[in-house]
Parts: sequence; structure tokens; C-alpha cells
Amino acid sequence: MLYNDSIVALATPSGAGAIAVIRISGNEAITIGNSVFKSIKNKDLLKQKTHTLHLGHIMDDTKTLDEVLVSIFKGPNSYTGENTIEISCHGSTYIQQQIIQLLLRKGCRMADPGEFTLRAFLNGKLDLSQAEAVADLISSDNEASHQIAMQQMRGGFSNEIAKLREELLNFASLIELELDFAEEDVEFADRTQFHELLNRIEFVLKRLIDSFAVGNVIKNGIPVAIVGEPNVGKSTLLNALLNEERAIVSEVAGTTRDTIEDELVIGGIGFRFIDTAGIRETKDIVESIGIKKTFEKIEQAQLVIYLMDSLKFQVSGSESIIEIEKIKNKYPLKQILIVANKIDQLQTDELELLQQGLEILNLKQLFLSAKENIGIEELKDQLLSFVNTGALRNNETIVTNTRHYDSLLKALDEIQKVKYGLETELSSDLMAIDIKEALYHFGTITGQVTNDELLGNIFANFCIGK
Repeated sequence: MLYNDSIVALATPSGAGAIAVIRISGNEAITIGNSVFKSIKNKDLLKQKTHTLHLGHIMDDTKTLDEVLVSIFKGPNSYTGENTIEISCHGSTYIQQQIIQLLLRKGCRMADPGEFTLRAFLNGKLDLSQAEAVADLISSDNEASHQIAMQQMRGGFSNEIAKLREELLNFASLIELELDFAEEDVEFADRTQFHELLNRIEFVLKRLIDSFAVGNVIKNGIPVAIVGEPNVGKSTLLNALLNEERAIVSEVAGTTRDTIEDELVIGGIGFRFIDTAGIRETKDIVESIGIKKTFEKIEQAQLVIYLMDSLKFQVSGSESIIEIEKIKNKYPLKQILIVANKIDQLQTDELELLQQGLEILNLKQLFLSAKENIGIEELKDQLLSFVNTGALRNNETIVTNTRHYDSLLKALDEIQKVKYGLETELSSDLMAIDIKEALYHFGTITGQVTNDELLGNIFANFCIGK
């Protein structure tokens, strides 16, 4: 896959703004830019040094389209590895369109989604996992996802995989050499060292695979379902967490009949809160549909907040405990946090009785008043404690990409086959097959092994201009 033409696209968001940046990349990019640019100091862009800025006007024959700044990046010292220029013009949509149409007439074509980054990959400026991290960086909307994307774009994940692949490749070469001298019955690969290497690769792969559980939720946000009986304050709690009137609050039981979702960043981690319909027996068809959706959201959530009314605990506490036990038994792997609401209306002895009554559930508990904003910050701290951010704090490699996760699982499977073959003294030719498969899956992560369909799927998700 080779590209010899020049591409153009708007690199800033579409629409009017203070400025817009139009990017051109390709062997003829500077020549094309020079043909429409008139420097205020009569400079020839073709004779200018790389990484320089030049003030002038974009000219359509004798017509001046705009006063602009042109940045020059000569290949291979550019983002794409090709000659690249960036035109910073005023942000009028009319000006943007006029300049892009002029460049198209001069020999450019419109860039496909992600084509600038695709060219960076094809020209060896980025490997495939780093290129994918560019898209993650653009879409990051909290500190944690930003940190992970930056770490991967700098090559943290790539370097770890590349090192393992290189060591395995060295042993694979020795195994292949043994096959060439099969009649002499010699061993070039030290089996003890090979076994140690396989153990180390297996350990690293398992750590990376386990990190996906954290990475995936950090990248996509942690879904939290707020459930409980009607009129216990679920919508009030959502509003208190978001610090806005997001959900309708009423004393009438069953006000929330559908799920309401919104996002909040706590300590750099994104949480997706889902306010659900109250769980109760009802003959109302619409409300019953909402309750059915509640259980669907519990299924999707990673964390469940079961909210209860502290005032009603002495009267109907046993019913709440039964309901919580049902959720525990139905979703044994879900993390459940019991939150007792309206504690501002309790006496000290009543609060102590409530705490004692909930201890039998053996679940984490929190006591607050959503209406009076008491205990909301403690709830946020508790939510953060459910997320294992140790790897993030230690700047360890965290896998967030489903494609990488799948390749790691397949590579681990092949490594375990090689390990079993080594322990059972399997013939070198059969072991070599499994080693090649493991190397293949390593290669699909960083891009040593790829095809047009894979690249098309990856870069189709990029924005145009990147």
C-alpha cells in the first residue's frame, strides 16, 4: 500500500471559529502550497527550511482569499513522514471551503478518515498500536483515559510487546536451525533458557490481559446503576452527584419510569450513572416496563448502588434486605454498595440501629442525605475505591483496545502450547508451528503483520484531518 498523491483536509473542527488549520501531505505538498501562497516578503516556500512559519496570502489567481500563516514540515521529519504544510487561516467556513476547493483544483484530493495517521504508520513514524492510541487520545475525556492514551502513544505498550517478540524470535530462529540439522540430532536452543523465557512471556501476557478489565472501563466510563424502591431518593441522589437538576424529583412514588443516564468525572475517572425506575410490584404497564429496564441496567453495570430510605428501615427494612439479597444472588460478581438516604432526619440511636441492621448483608455501606448534600463527597471517594487505579498510578502498561486484548489472548494460548510441547519433549518442527503463531499474534498488535482490511477497519474510525 503506497501513496504518491497529495491529500488535503481540515485539521480543526468544522464550523466557524477564530482560526482553522488546513493540512496538506504528500511529496508535492510544498509545491502545491507554494503555487497558491504569496509571501509578504516574496519567499519561495520550496527554498525554506523545515519547521518554519511564513506569513502571506492565499491567492486564487489575482483574487486574495485570506491572510494566512503557512507551516512547513519536510519529510521525513513530519507527522506523516512526507512533505507536509499546514495553513492557518481565519475560521470562516466560507474561507475554509474556498481554500480547500482551490487546493483540490491544484492537484490535491480529499483525505480519507485517519489517512494522515495511516501514512505515518506506513512510513514508519508510528507502529499500529501507537496509531490507534492517537484516536484514543483525541476521544479521551478524562484524566485517566488521557494518561493511558499518552503512555501508549509514546510506545510503552509497543516496546513491551516488541521486546517479548524479539526474544521469542531469537529462540524461534534457533529452533528452525535445529530443523536444518535434524539428521545430526543437535540442539542449538538451550531448553532451560527457553522455558524461563516462556514463563516470563506468559507472566507478562497475563498481566496485560488482566489490565484490560481496568483499561476498558477507564476508556469507556464505569457504568453505575442506582437502584432501589420507589421514592427513596434515587433521582435526588443523581442530581446531587451531578450538581444539577438532571432528573425530575417528586414525592409521588414511581416518578422515574425510564432510565436516565449522565456522566461525571471523579478523580480523573469517568463514571456513567444510571437512574432507574423504582423496584416494586405494580400493575401500571408503563412503570413495569421501566422496572424491567432497571434489571437490564443492573446486568450492564459494573457497580450497583442500592439506595434505601433510612426512615422506612424499621418498618420495611426486612423487605429491603430481601431485595438486596435477591440482587446479590442473581448477580454474584457485581459490586454492590448499600447507601442509606435521608439520615438528616434520624436520631443518633436510630442511625446506630440502622447500621447494625445492615451489617448482616456483609456489603459496603454508606449513610447520607442526598437532599441536604450530606455524604456526597464520601460517596464519590467510595466509588473511586472500587476502581483499581494502582497500575495507573504506577504508570504501568494498561490495555484498553479490544483488538489488542483479543491478540494477547491468542498469543497466550500459543505460548502455553509451546510450553506444554517443551515439557512433553514435543518435536521441534511441531513446536515451531506454535511459535510462529504466537509471533503472528504479537505482530498484529504492533503492525509487523497486517493487511488492507485490518487497516481499513482501524482508520475508518478516525476523524478526517487526522
